Amino acid sequence: MQVVISLDIVYLFKALADENRIRILNLLRNGELCACDIEAVLGIKQSNTSRHLNKLKMSGIIVSEKKSQWVYYRLNDAILLNFPFLSIVLNDELKKISVCKDDLAVLKNFKESGRSCDPVIK
Repeated sequence: MQVVISLDIVYLFKALADENRIRILNLLRNGELCACDIEAVLGIKQSNTSRHLNKLKMSGIIVSEKKSQWVYYRLNDAILLNFPFLSIVLNDELKKISVCKDDLAVLKNFKESGRSCDPVIK
């Protein structure tokens, strides 16, 4: 018997296999964010942020849109429909992780401070 595994699911699991990518998904489950906002909230370098965002984008979990000079990322609704377990993880499990709770608090404070690169948020 030959086992065939969809490459989609392989890339999906590979993308989920990193703490920083999990933290990024946690932030994005609350809405679209600019790459520089993600970088600032997580306290990671731009090159690392870009690498993690690219991995998530290549897996199809997130999508991006360029607006002016900024690139915004959001969860891909289509992949959440194709892989319902991902919605369960994002909506039920991430809120149990202390670093994810802390990241959301930092994001809230960050947005309230007006330090975003997004002129709409300021």
